[in-house]
Amino acid sequence: MTIYSIMPLETVMAGAGEQKFEYVEINLNGIDMQVEMVGVNQAKIIRLLSCQPNDYLIPAYSPGSVIHFHPALQS
Repeated sequence: MTIYSIMPLETVMAGAGEQKFEYVEINLNGIDMQVEMVGVNQAKIIRLLSCQPNDYLIPAYSPGSVIHFHPALQS
């Protein structure tokens, strides 16, 4: 990426590496996905980890969508 600016590079890039994203992998309705927690029972989908092509065609599970779920322990 090339940046053309009259400002010093240190000023332009200040804070670029300080963002921390905490992603969690969950299984919702049999679909594995990587999400970013937004609230206690809400998460924003980052990407699907599923191998099934049909899972990618479900509009409710598109990246950027906010989902509501109830965490449960697996035995």
